[in-house]
Amino acid sequence: MLLSAVLHTYSLRYMLPAALMLGTAPSYLLAWGCWRALSTVLPESLYRRGDDRLYTIYQSMVLFFFQHYTGVQVVIYGQLPEKENILYLSNHQCTVDWIIADMVAVQQNALGHVRYVLKDGLKFLPLYGWYFSQHGGIYVKRSAKFNDMRMKNKLQAQMKAETPMYIVIFPEGTRYNPDIPKVIADSQAFAMKEGLPVLKHVLTPRVKATHIAIETMQDYLDAVYDVTVAYEKTTTQSGQRKEAPAMTEFLCKECPRIHINVERIDIKDIPKEQSSLRRWLHERFEIKDRLLTEFYEATDPEMRNKFPGEGHIAKLSLKKTVPPLLLLTGITAGMLCTETGRKVYINTWIYGTLLGCLWVSIKA
Repeated sequence: MLLSAVLHTYSLRYMLPAALMLGTAPSYLLAWGCWRALSTVLPESLYRRGDDRLYTIYQSMVLFFFQHYTGVQVVIYGQLPEKENILYLSNHQCTVDWIIADMVAVQQNALGHVRYVLKDGLKFLPLYGWYFSQHGGIYVKRSAKFNDMRMKNKLQAQMKAETPMYIVIFPEGTRYNPDIPKVIADSQAFAMKEGLPVLKHVLTPRVKATHIAIETMQDYLDAVYDVTVAYEKTTTQSGQRKEAPAMTEFLCKECPRIHINVERIDIKDIPKEQSSLRRWLHERFEIKDRLLTEFYEATDPEMRNKFPGEGHIAKLSLKKTVPPLLLLTGITAGMLCTETGRKVYINTWIYGTLLGCLWVSIKA
C-alpha cells in the first residue's frame, strides 16, 4: 500500500507537467492556424516573425517545467554572443537534448528561432510532427535514403524569407546509450573501418546533414556552435556511465545539474568541401570525447562533474516563463468550459493529427 502510494506520487511529478504541455497543444495549434490564415495576404517574412513569436510563447512554457519546475541548475561554459544565425551541433544522449537547445537559445533571446533537423519517423508525432515542419524543422532519413535536395530546398526557402536561423543538428544520428552497447560497438567498428579515431563517450558523427546545412547557408550563417552536454548523476557507484535521463525522469527532478560547453566557431573557419568537413567534424567530436572523459573519469574527484574553465549559472526569469504558461493554460481552460469549445478541442486533436500525418507524408 505504501509502495503504491509512493509510486503514484512519483508519477504525478511528471504527469502534471506532461498533461499541461500536451493539453495546451490544440489551443496553440488553433492560434497558429489563425495567424497562418491571416498571413496568407501578408509577406512571408512577416508570417515567419509571427510564427517565431508564437513558438517563443509555447517553448517558454516548456522551459517553465524543464527549468523552473525541476529546479535544475544549468551551467554554461563559454560566452554566448547576441542572437545570430547559427548551426548548433551537439552530442546526443536523450530526448532532453532538444530542450537543452532551448535553454541555450533563451539566453540569447533566440528561442523562437530554434529549428531542428530530426529523424524522419518523428514527423508522425500527433500535432507536433506537422507543426515542427511548418516552423522550419527538417525531417531526414539515414544513409542512402537521405534526400539532399529536399533539405536544401527547405533551407533555401527559409533564407529567402530572411528567417532567423538557430538550426539544431545532432550529427551522431541516434542517441548514445550505454545500455545499448551494440550501437556503440557498431559506431566504433565503423570508425576503425574508415581509419578514424575510435570514440568512447560519443558516437561517430555523420556528416551529411551538417554538410548540406553549411554548403547551403554558408553566406547566411554567422557561426557554428559546437555544444557538448553532460548530465550529472549519470554514473553508477562504480563510476560506469549510465543512460541519461528521459524527459519523464528529468521532470521527476532526477538530474540536479546540466553542464553545457559552448564553443563558437566563425563560419568562415569551417571547411566547405565534404571530405574536409567530415574530418573537421570528427575532430570536433574527438574534443567532445575528451571533455566527457574528463567529466566522467577524471582521476582527481574534484575535476569530475565539470568541464574545464569557468562555468556560470544560466539564469531564467520567471517573467519569461510564467505569463506564457498562464496564457496557454487559460485559453485551454476557457475552451474546455463550454460544449462548443470541447468539441473544437477534441476535433483539433483528432483531425489535426490525421491531416498533419497526411501532410507530412506528402510534403515533409
